[in-house]
Amino acid sequence: MSSADKNLSVFSTKEIPDVSNKNFAIVVAEWNSEITEALFEGAYKTLIEYGAKAENITRVDVPGSYELSFGAQKMAQKAQVDAIICLGCVIQGETKHNDYINHAVAQGLTNVSLKYDKPVIFGVLTPNDQQQAIDRAGGIHGNKGDEAAFTAIKMLGIN
Repeated sequence: MSSADKNLSVFSTKEIPDVSNKNFAIVVAEWNSEITEALFEGAYKTLIEYGAKAENITRVDVPGSYELSFGAQKMAQKAQVDAIICLGCVIQGETKHNDYINHAVAQGLTNVSLKYDKPVIFGVLTPNDQQQAIDRAGGIHGNKGDEAAFTAIKMLGIN
């Protein structure tokens, strides 16, 4: 189901694990900062709402979405980090750069997750234009940051 058909900020809250003693890293791309800041605010708010402690949330900024994989790897190497949430926005634009970046980031984050046996969440928007990004960063389709944080919480419940 596409985010145009489902609000990104609405999810099933059954069987939520206790995350009060879990440590989260949120890696945020600085490129498209208007969008990524809104994603961060949503992720942070959702973590707190569902039991994470502010002192157990670390923010790491990277220049762009392409660098999310390296930022995630640096956080995954830390034993105390339980889950990593990666937030970015790659708008399609006039060239195919988005195809290459999005594929590389998705593959990179998957590799980090499997290598370190930790949830590494792909909270990267891949919209066609700025308005679609705004709509998914707290706009009419909710906030992908909320969804990414909730996904991290749910993944910590897998044994």
